[in-house]
Amino acid sequence: MIIAGEPSGDALAAELATALRTRAAERGDAPLDYFGAGGAAMRQAGIDVRHDLASQSVIGPFDLARRYLSFRKVFFDLLRWAEERRPELVILVDYSHFNHRFAAALRQRARKTNGAWSPKIVKYVSPQVWASRPGRARAMERDLDLLLCLFPFEPAWYAARAPSLPVRYVGHPVLDRYPDEKSLQASERKRHEILLLPGSREGELRRHWPVMAEMTEKLPDARFIAVLPNESLLRQAREGLAEPSRVTLRVGGLAEGLRESWMAVASTGSVTMECACFGIPTVALYKTSFLTYAIGKRLVNVRYLAMPNILADREVMPEFVQGAATAENLARAARTILDDDRRWTAMREDLRKVIATLGAPGASIRAAEAIQDLMAGRTSGPVSR
Repeated sequence: MIIAGEPSGDALAAELATALRTRAAERGDAPLDYFGAGGAAMRQAGIDVRHDLASQSVIGPFDLARRYLSFRKVFFDLLRWAEERRPELVILVDYSHFNHRFAAALRQRARKTNGAWSPKIVKYVSPQVWASRPGRARAMERDLDLLLCLFPFEPAWYAARAPSLPVRYVGHPVLDRYPDEKSLQASERKRHEILLLPGSREGELRRHWPVMAEMTEKLPDARFIAVLPNESLLRQAREGLAEPSRVTLRVGGLAEGLRESWMAVASTGSVTMECACFGIPTVALYKTSFLTYAIGKRLVNVRYLAMPNILADREVMPEFVQGAATAENLARAARTILDDDRRWTAMREDLRKVIATLGAPGASIRAAEAIQDLMAGRTSGPVSR
């Protein structure tokens, strides 16, 4: 059983399922049967998807509370499905607000079978517990059989706080998706073209897009490409643009945009790692509701939100959060990158160094190997690559 939410989790789950099938075929094992919840990528990978969670994105506790009833219905339906089919392995991909509760509920129900059903529960992608609410690590230690991490510092963090939780660092899948992009030269990019990446969630678009749209008016000599994940968000983005507009909107084509554009303005989510992989100088922003920000400010204990900045422990991408995320600040930072070739080149070198810390490609295969080790009884205690 595989459960993944949001487009990024859907893609990760599909890649992992493909890697598991590849490994099983190489070993001559029987074909694996996959079912669960996710999105289009999982369906294309041959997974029986009962609920579409890839489009069900939430930002913060208030957004989660607003959708509580719909999530509750899906949650208990998936629990019933798991009890009916009794899978040997349950893989929970990202989507921590849903999947951590699912792991706890599943573990509790399995115990009631008195040993008749005892599935292995794997979490793929660590939540950012090292950034906020570190106490969650103890619940993960209780409910999970294996945690697969994307970043090299995470196993040591868990070893100090949840020592009996098996942890495997597998690397970052962005290296597999775009293995040859770090070497792109300036001559291959379009000068003064800016890629806009407001986010894959409706709430992100609602808060980021007005600022981005206003920013475009302050950079009259630039051209803009905005990449959205689906037609619904594209329509919403179009409604927020003045006419005539120098912004070209399109669904998909992220790699093409990252490959051709001179720079990007992006939300601080996982897409910043894709920007880093392509070596595209980026200005990052994040805005949320006042209450979510006020609560988060008390809980979050990292200096930055964009992962490349966290990995570098300095601002390799200019980052503007909440009140600082204004059209004026974004335009000023973008202008510096557009007009200063030395700044542009230095940012590319900083991003290259960040990507170098992630090691080699092969995250999905290493994740599949770690799961096979778990199922064969070869995983015990904290493990790192």
